[in-house]
Amino acid sequence: MSATGLDVFDKTLQTTNIWLKEIMQTVGPDRHRAYRVLRAVLHALRDRLTVDEVAHLGAQMPLLVRGLYYDQWHPAGKPVRTRHLEEFLAQLAAELDDIGPINAEDAARAVFAVLEDRIAAGEIEDVKGMLPAQLRRLWPEEA
Repeated sequence: MSATGLDVFDKTLQTTNIWLKEIMQTVGPDRHRAYRVLRAVLHALRDRLTVDEVAHLGAQMPLLVRGLYYDQWHPAGKPVRTRHLEEFLAQLAAELDDIGPINAEDAARAVFAVLEDRIAAGEIEDVKGMLPAQLRRLWPEEA
């Protein structure tokens, strides 16, 4: 039986839950915590990309995750010029400071691993190409 009565909504709920379960393998079994990590990392990444690249990446996300990705986005003044790993991780840590202790680097790596697995390889390469070398190191190693 359909949870929502609409296949498109059921599929995005299922896919989003898969993404959250993968993130929970790193950040722990709390689904809300995984959601907050996904949201924070996607926002930090989004704000580092050009407006065109934001749209290209967002187009490949499940509907529900795409909404989360664009939530509260103001494209004026983007991309931000975060060039250093410490600055990027500090931004994540500040966004996540109310969910208890969390390693911002682990959080970023968890979300980037999901993106690496779930988004077309060419798009991921485009995204990585827009990031400084220090931030690219957060992505999974090429096999």
